Amino acid sequence: MGSFKGLKQVRKIVEDCIKNIKHPVYHIKELLIKRELAKNPALATESWDRFLPNFKKKNVKQKKPNTKEKKQYTPFPPPQQPSKIDLELESGEYFMSDKKKSAKKWQEKLDKQSEKSEEKKRKREAAFVPPKENTAGLSESAKSTNDNEIADITKSLKKKAKKFRNSEAEENVKIESYVASNEESRSKKKRRSSSK
Repeated sequence: MGSFKGLKQVRKIVEDCIKNIKHPVYHIKELLIKRELAKNPALATESWDRFLPNFKKKNVKQKKPNTKEKKQYTPFPPPQQPSKIDLELESGEYFMSDKKKSAKKWQEKLDKQSEKSEEKKRKREAAFVPPKENTAGLSESAKSTNDNEIADITKSLKKKAKKFRNSEAEENVKIESYVASNEESRSKKKRRSSSK
């Protein structure tokens, strides 16, 4: 059976295993280390905590059991859903001719199309609505400075346009004065060939 101390240790191991605190293998490992430390007389007075392994418990997620809410039991079945024929009888479509039914469906389809097209048109037109400007917020001095800036810009643009026109006029020199025409070159070739 062993000593009373041994029985206490076994009881602790079993209880920890049942409570899922520590696996018995780790307890047995600790007991083996303690037995080896007890043999050494120099360590008899010291604390053995630094020699014992610290096993950290890892939290493993456990699956939660599926608990479905039970509906209240009723001995009577639910009311029967109306069939397509019943719905037609209520609305009066059942007694309509096929032409009238198709005309009604066509009319409903056209109504839906017109609603959707109007909605799309509104969305498209919303993109073209200009944002509101705060013209009342500008002071007279700001307006005058804006007018001055616009006048300066127009003057500078007119000067640049004038320079551009002058430079184009200089570039548009007649090319014919620099390039010999085909007739002149042919006549010169004939003269050279006849003189040879």
